[in-house]
Amino acid sequence: MSLESRPGRQLGPWSGAAVVVASMIGVGVFTTSGFALADLGTRPRVLAAWVLGGLFATCGTLSYGALARRFPESGGEYHFLGRILHPMAGFLAGWISLLAGFSAPTAAAALGLQAYLAPSIGVSEPSRWIATAAIVVTGIQHGFGVTAGVRIQNTIVATKVLGLMSFLGYGAWMLASGMPEAAAISVPDHLLAAPATETFPFAAFAVSLVWISFSYSGWNAVVYIAGEVRNPQRNLQRSLLGGCLLVTALYVALNTLFLYAAPLETLVGKVDIAAIAAAHLGGSRFQFLVRLLIGLALLTSISAMMMIGPRVYARMADDRLFPQFFRPRNGNFRHAILLQGVLALGVVWSTRLADLLSYIGFTLGLSAALTVFALMWQRRREGAVPLPMRGYPYVPLVFLVGVLGSSGFLVMRAPSEALWGALTVISGLPIYFWMRYAQKNST
Repeated sequence: MSLESRPGRQLGPWSGAAVVVASMIGVGVFTTSGFALADLGTRPRVLAAWVLGGLFATCGTLSYGALARRFPESGGEYHFLGRILHPMAGFLAGWISLLAGFSAPTAAAALGLQAYLAPSIGVSEPSRWIATAAIVVTGIQHGFGVTAGVRIQNTIVATKVLGLMSFLGYGAWMLASGMPEAAAISVPDHLLAAPATETFPFAAFAVSLVWISFSYSGWNAVVYIAGEVRNPQRNLQRSLLGGCLLVTALYVALNTLFLYAAPLETLVGKVDIAAIAAAHLGGSRFQFLVRLLIGLALLTSISAMMMIGPRVYARMADDRLFPQFFRPRNGNFRHAILLQGVLALGVVWSTRLADLLSYIGFTLGLSAALTVFALMWQRRREGAVPLPMRGYPYVPLVFLVGVLGSSGFLVMRAPSEALWGALTVISGLPIYFWMRYAQKNST
């Protein structure tokens, strides 16, 4: 039976690209620049980091696309590394996906949703009930099956992109027409941007790239559900690259607007920089509309992760490297969705948004770097014919240098986040050996 006609392949290229867009446009794009400004000090440096992050993400999509054409089944890094390197490498990648790849980012997006919507509806941010409700609702949405969840997802993603493009158009028109000067705002000294220096801050720039890499995470989203994509040899690469390029253009344009629409000192260190920029562009009513739009964007990000992540754990259960309880039943992933939802809720109620960005960016970067290394290993072993790729070997090498270089600077600047990332990987080892032991004893 061909891959095109195999049962269960229900998603076309547009649905695949929508999954990529929904996964990528999340909390990072609406929050990261405020933190990056505090370290880098100038708008051009922050925008340069966004452009470079988009370049690395594009190189990643081309590399993953080659692997997805060669191994067109669901599972993402778990599937690739398990097939190419060793089942233990695949399991650890799946373990990273469970904790840092989907549960923690789901919580981060939910906390961002809370931060943007809470002021508009009079809910105190520490309560975190908006974040909780978003995770529960999207879990229920995808618990009813693939088709219903995808139709809702595609509609909301289209609305989100159109809304963001309308915001960009209005903001560009306001900037071009010359906005009135905003009222002066008093900002504490510790939130002022770092002064620009003649010496380029390479270490700070690299750490900002780690944060921004989290904002771009999701460019590989469709490979986690590759087994549900029609004609994967053609559609997987199209979905990956098309979604990534669209989001990269949106990211650079949005952050240009955020950074230039408001005085620099009002943005530094702030979480809701998009809302601050909106207030300077169109006042409180426009700010309210933008908060709702960003809330919709973050809700679709949560929805995409609640759709994608459980496919990885279910695939691990199919391979008997995860409890059988999480295997899909009649095409439904309810138990795996429940697992991710419970873990995400635990993170929501136990940490802060700022604490998650470096940890997620560092941990996912290492997993992606190992996967791109596996591509190069497999191509050397099999040759170019089974793994055709434009720009090889320069494209994967650019990705590896960018990700590993910025991660190395993070280890020096923020060792605690790197330590938590290392502990995430190490904590999966005893579980892997326990599952292998149980697997042998059951045969």
